[in-house]
Amino acid sequence: MSADLPHDPERHAPTQRFSNRVADYERWRPAYPVALTQWLCERCELKAGDAVADIGCGTGLFTRGLLAAGLQVYGVEPNAPMRAVAERSFAGSPSFLSCDGRAETTTLPSASVRLIAVAQAFHWFDVPRTRNEFGRILQPGGSVALIWNVRRIDSPFLRAYENMLRQLAPDYGKLGLPEQASIPQINALFASQPYQQQTFEFMQRFDRDGLRGRLLSSSYVPALGQAGHVEILTACDVLFAEFARDGVVEFPYDTRVFLGQL
Repeated sequence: MSADLPHDPERHAPTQRFSNRVADYERWRPAYPVALTQWLCERCELKAGDAVADIGCGTGLFTRGLLAAGLQVYGVEPNAPMRAVAERSFAGSPSFLSCDGRAETTTLPSASVRLIAVAQAFHWFDVPRTRNEFGRILQPGGSVALIWNVRRIDSPFLRAYENMLRQLAPDYGKLGLPEQASIPQINALFASQPYQQQTFEFMQRFDRDGLRGRLLSSSYVPALGQAGHVEILTACDVLFAEFARDGVVEFPYDTRVFLGQL
């Protein structure tokens, strides 16, 4: 986990970074362990019908598990193309309410949710403003869960993939894995309040096209038409040819959750 970095919305451009890769994001990004949602429901004493805010819900990868648990979910997402995917995916669910908002200005009513969940998005937020907004929309006794799927780097393939990103994705060191789950930012959100930490295991398996899609779903990877796009796809194909077994490579994750009250 990295040291804290100053919030710089102009550099990060968080509401637009994924607009040109929504299809790859929806298809190839990891979902989340069922055990994680069960753990949150138990720890937060959630019951069917309770309201949860999924902040930065994107295309709804974490929302899906919350809805399956019988919860009412406010999906708060500022990026219009990603929000549209979630709205199409959950159009048949009366328990999903889509919100054009962001962490600092959710648009939700005060004291409206029992849990705020942030999956793979907290490192984009302005922490002081987010803390104020989260305190406003939480019900008394409500909780906040910060969640990341953190790609492991403990096999020859995973180490080679990491090296490829560092060599061929210039933004990676600034916006990629090193900034996820920043402890100083997490501490700043919870301030003096204690929080729990838990880790779950999750796995993806990819064929060649899947590995390409997973690569291109990351905002720090050069997209089609950008300098370096062809080079990093070529390097990805070389890695797949070297490390695939029975036509697939494995992408294991540590799914990390930080749960506490404000």
